Amino acid sequence: MQLSGAAALIKSLEQQGVDTVFGLPGGAILPVYDPLIDSTIRHILVRHEQGAGHMAEGYSLATGRPGVAIVTSGPGATNIVTPIANAHMDSTPLVVITGQVATGMIGTDAFQECDITGITMGITKHNFLIQSAQEIPRVVAAAFHLATTGRPGPVLIDVPKDVAQSMMDWWYPASVDEYDLPGYRPEVPLDEDALARAVALIGQSERPVLYVGGGTLKSNAAKELIAFAERTRMPVVTTLMARGAFPDSHELHLGMPGMHGVYAAVMAIQKSDLLISLGARFDDRVTGKTSSFAAGAKVIHVDIDRAEFNKIRRVDVALQSNIGNALQALDAAGAAPKSLDPWWQQLRHWQAQYPLVYDEPTTDGPLRPQHVIEAIAKKAEPGSIVTSGVGQHQMWAAQFWPFEEPGTWINSGGAGTMGFGVPAAIGAKVGRPDRTVWCIDGDGCFQMTAQELVTARAEGIPIKVAILNNAYLGMVRQWQEMFYEERYSEVYLSADLPDYVKWAEAMGCVGLRATNLKEMHDVIDEANTINDVPVVIDFRTDATEKVFPMVAAGASNDDLMVHPSQRAGA
Repeated sequence: MQLSGAAALIKSLEQQGVDTVFGLPGGAILPVYDPLIDSTIRHILVRHEQGAGHMAEGYSLATGRPGVAIVTSGPGATNIVTPIANAHMDSTPLVVITGQVATGMIGTDAFQECDITGITMGITKHNFLIQSAQEIPRVVAAAFHLATTGRPGPVLIDVPKDVAQSMMDWWYPASVDEYDLPGYRPEVPLDEDALARAVALIGQSERPVLYVGGGTLKSNAAKELIAFAERTRMPVVTTLMARGAFPDSHELHLGMPGMHGVYAAVMAIQKSDLLISLGARFDDRVTGKTSSFAAGAKVIHVDIDRAEFNKIRRVDVALQSNIGNALQALDAAGAAPKSLDPWWQQLRHWQAQYPLVYDEPTTDGPLRPQHVIEAIAKKAEPGSIVTSGVGQHQMWAAQFWPFEEPGTWINSGGAGTMGFGVPAAIGAKVGRPDRTVWCIDGDGCFQMTAQELVTARAEGIPIKVAILNNAYLGMVRQWQEMFYEERYSEVYLSADLPDYVKWAEAMGCVGLRATNLKEMHDVIDEANTINDVPVVIDFRTDATEKVFPMVAAGASNDDLMVHPSQRAGA
């Protein structure tokens, strides 16, 4: 059977089980959009290519399947670079298809030409520039294999226009052997000697901590984690990227560590004698000053990517493995620490002494952002998915929304991409239409990608957006107040410009506003009754509110600053 390269591309996506793609057509990719009309694949027409990438990320993180985006050449391709970089930092499986000028025009500065494979070389797991239509099925199959195996990540396929228009004899690779990926071995046997050393270290420990990172979610290892933790009674901390990997309500869970982590979680790591890192990469937002991070602890580092070993922290045992497989092996070997009763006594003391707190909300407003998040969470359906932008609202959502299962917390971690929240929520809702999806956003983040609410309305994707509107770039303001002598340089946004209610209504959404406690509860209740169109709520929050606890950049975690009400003499 003969097909055009474009038809072969769409058929290859169907072979991979793709049900949805996010994209925006343009000249170079136009041939691919023609066979898409007759495909079973749903296409979501975005309003900006950045939105396509973030929607694909949200879809992937909510479903566990790779997200797919299709954009054109030149500015279409460069507009999706930010989501690609974001997915690379957070190990999110994406397949991004870009149009390219005809092969004979490459290198001539043709209209809307750019070297997107060169641009993305450092932020993709791999990328392909297709040379002939005959290789399209192999490249697509290889791209999905690369994106989803080992350490997941984004893969880019660049398709010249003439290749998409030329003919090929249809085929599809029957096995991985036909993918032509020499040297790619994502799964390796567990090192039995390293496993034995890990078991010995665990047996010697008196103050162990399970330091759980996003790799645990990528490995679908939540069940193995719960089983291992419950058998050994080890305390668990979940990083920003691992929220939901272990239930917040579980008695063994201490919460989130890091720059804005829970006091007990941060101190548990600092005072531990054994740190078992499960798919965490010792990010600077968690370690603080590296030399003082868990200074007295031995380290067992479990990760699928051996490049992470000894990159930041020297480890005593490195286990290259899928997290679930490693935990099962440790369980089978009977790995267990000594009595943890004295350790848990200390941990419970920290939990009681320094819980997450905020100032009591006032009746008249402005609203406390933490209280808004708690109020939404209490009224939300179990299993609701939460996305966020980046900044104060992101930290408050991670702190005050209780996460009980994987795939319910979707945010931008490593890249810290403002504007991630709204399009990610749309992608998550497309992937999980059975779930309620809330986006906790800031006014600064919302203004970056809010045009995608037009996409949500046009495509019938009823997400709910809570804007914590403090009229500032909140995290920048917090730093300027604390470290720059309150010199507020270029950080004020205005609470009323734009009018978020009118903006939402102009995009076909329901727009609501709350300025006090009664209105807050009323609009949340109203939003929960609307399930056919997107809802946007403008919550007027206190601009002076700060995120605590906090470790200043470059400081030691030992210098964690708690809420002012918890400080000596308060």
